[in-house]
Amino acid sequence: MKKCETCGPSGVDGSCVVIGKNHNDISYAKRVFGVLLIYLPILTLPFVVISAYISYFHLRLMGAENIKTLKDFLPDRASFRYKLSNQIVMQPGYRLSPTQSKLFWILNCTWYCPFSVGLFEWHAYLVKLVENWWCPFYHGRKEAHYQEGTIDRSFWHISPVDVVKLDPQDRDNPIWNEAAREVGEH
Repeated sequence: MKKCETCGPSGVDGSCVVIGKNHNDISYAKRVFGVLLIYLPILTLPFVVISAYISYFHLRLMGAENIKTLKDFLPDRASFRYKLSNQIVMQPGYRLSPTQSKLFWILNCTWYCPFSVGLFEWHAYLVKLVENWWCPFYHGRKEAHYQEGTIDRSFWHISPVDVVKLDPQDRDNPIWNEAAREVGEH
């Protein structure tokens, strides 16, 4: 990934997605179409909610405890700076632009965006839990990206005799082996 001079130290790995400096050079038609594409995923939200809750209830039926809920991924309402009374609006980019409406920004920035981001983060968290439970085998992204889904021993499908056959990286991975986590902490 190309290093970003614009983002400075705020980029996670020193790189960032460059978008703002190109926005005004894009044709009006492309920008309008792009805005429509922002809101089309609203149509998928019911399916993501259903999928997330199926994963959640699957884990509960398997005996999982201490699973984070959707509420854990949503920002506290008190953290929002703007209410309808003090909501800022943008200068319109085109005639009849919804960006002139305080209600548009309240619905967009205090409901749609935080809910959709929280929902997708919760769903990703649940999928990581399911993956760590059903597949306790290491791969290149698990250690760095599946930590959020850390669980207790997940060798549900391997008999104690077969555990010794596991590669040590699988058997002793702290993502799904609390004994390995305890050893690593000492």
